[in-house]
Amino acid sequence: MMDSKRILITGANGFIGSFIVEEALASGYEVWAAVRKSADLRYLQDKRIRFVDLPYHNSVLLMQEIARCKAEFGGWHYVVHNLGATKALKSYHFEKINSLYTRNLVDALIGCDAVPQKFVLMSSLSVCGPFDENSSNPIPNNYQPKPNTKYGKSKLSAENYLKSQPRFPYIILRPTGVYGPRDKDYFLMIKTIRSGFDPAVGLRPQYLTFIYVEDLARAALLAAASPVTDKSYYLSDGNLYQASHFRLIVQKILGIKRVISFKLPLVFVKVVSLLAQLWGRITNKPATLNGDKYKIMKQRNWNCSVAEAGRDLGFTPRFDLQKGLEASIRWYKEQNYL
Repeated sequence: MMDSKRILITGANGFIGSFIVEEALASGYEVWAAVRKSADLRYLQDKRIRFVDLPYHNSVLLMQEIARCKAEFGGWHYVVHNLGATKALKSYHFEKINSLYTRNLVDALIGCDAVPQKFVLMSSLSVCGPFDENSSNPIPNNYQPKPNTKYGKSKLSAENYLKSQPRFPYIILRPTGVYGPRDKDYFLMIKTIRSGFDPAVGLRPQYLTFIYVEDLARAALLAAASPVTDKSYYLSDGNLYQASHFRLIVQKILGIKRVISFKLPLVFVKVVSLLAQLWGRITNKPATLNGDKYKIMKQRNWNCSVAEAGRDLGFTPRFDLQKGLEASIRWYKEQNYL
């Protein structure tokens, strides 16, 4: 389809990035994976993948590397900037990795006269912050983001920098919770349910949305190839779920007869999250539970519409939560994780 088009995918060895690489290869792109030299490449074994190490932290070296790539093979037609941090040891790491590194990459592409036909930024629904917490109304497409987490603020900072650049064609994707094979966070939830427990956060109803990783990867390539530019899109599987739906589906797939479901008061979850964050600092390892994560878990309404992505990009989700969890759990079993 696009066999003559070169595409650069940053954060390519991660959970989402590795699926974008696979989707791009299947679509006929000449794929360049931006990874560190020390990166784990277990999911990037295809011989067609070309690798490049981009020093995002050093704007001078970054420009030199992009200039070299442009001189050697002409640069890239598309860039999918998927690099990002979802948890960090220090809060400023969010701003550094999610925002500053994006700015440095954009500046280097502009400075080397290597602006791609499309720059796709992988942002997050978290940039919106809490919206209408007393209902399940979807976040409007024209909603002015008000992030309440350091992660969301860093993503919004990257978005705003993109928008400030003249003649730099971009599309911003804001996916909701992403799950699928190779994911670790939702896998922990699955393991907890398998052990017979399902703790829910907060006493009030929570409305959730999900997107299967293969659907997100496909959306990223649709965005890159689309004639549309300079717009932002929410991405989910198009359905709205309550917290119990995840448990019930997992329970059915795994054939578990009984799961004890209970609700944890927000104040308890907050204390545990802050303690986990403190322990992460002591052990010098980013904690899965932290103050930022608490605010995300506290949020009651994650509803969003994918109608605009469908109309402009031709995006139609292929996996609902049932089908996606079936595929995910099958993979976890094949890998002997379950």
